[in-house]
Amino acid sequence: MSVAFSAQGLAKRYGRVQALGGVDVHVEEGELVGLLGPNGAGKSTLVKIGCGLVRASAGEAQVCGAPAGSRDARAAMGYLAELFRFPGWYSGDELLELHQRLAGSRGGERERSELLELVGLIEARDRRVEAMSKGMQQRLGIAQALVGTPRMLFLDEPTSALDPAGRRTVRGLLEELRRRGVAVLLNSHLLSEVELVCDRVVILDGGVVVAAGRTEDLARPRGVEVDVDGATRHYEGVGRDDVPRIVAELVQGGESIYGVRVLTSTLEDIYLEAVEGDAG
Repeated sequence: MSVAFSAQGLAKRYGRVQALGGVDVHVEEGELVGLLGPNGAGKSTLVKIGCGLVRASAGEAQVCGAPAGSRDARAAMGYLAELFRFPGWYSGDELLELHQRLAGSRGGERERSELLELVGLIEARDRRVEAMSKGMQQRLGIAQALVGTPRMLFLDEPTSALDPAGRRTVRGLLEELRRRGVAVLLNSHLLSEVELVCDRVVILDGGVVVAAGRTEDLARPRGVEVDVDGATRHYEGVGRDDVPRIVAELVQGGESIYGVRVLTSTLEDIYLEAVEGDAG
């Protein structure tokens, strides 16, 4: 698969403050990567460098093979900022038409209709932004980020202000984008959302990568639980490969088995271990 976004040795200083200290990150075509970390970890700086809004102090970043911030890179990417604000007097259709002009898209009414259909706003295309709910505005924001059919999408906290139903809708959109081959770098504080939808995670702390990979690869075994008649047996220090032996021993001992659970680290466990371990 081709690489939609890559950063090698990326560093950024604001005076004496180091925002990034040599970061290596990549997002492949059709991949959803969650960008995690505490406040001040460098997540937003990384995203802004990828979008060409901030210039790196050292290292390099590329979008679809073009230097971040270049015309080719901008043409290949879409961006939704965390604190976006659209003109309240615009309708959804008018807003997308504005962004088509800004992006140089020639998709016209057909592209706008397809995007509004994708985000579930086709029936509200003539509704003013100021009359839309927060969730609708968030979905409209994703639609504007997709104007011009970008191959790389940068999303900064796209679900932070949404209720559970709204977050589920956005998850569905992200899964559809993956199916279409769009790469997404998702900056979020909502670990449960990232765990549900992302293929990999990158955890930043203090401007450096402290953990990266698939959740299942980063997880640690937490033992096994077996439900027997009237009780739950806990087995510490064992994993999936030990389950057949444990079940066989219990059955031979006359126990009836009602359920078996292999316990592993959650993304929250992985995150806290990475951040607290780095701090220590």
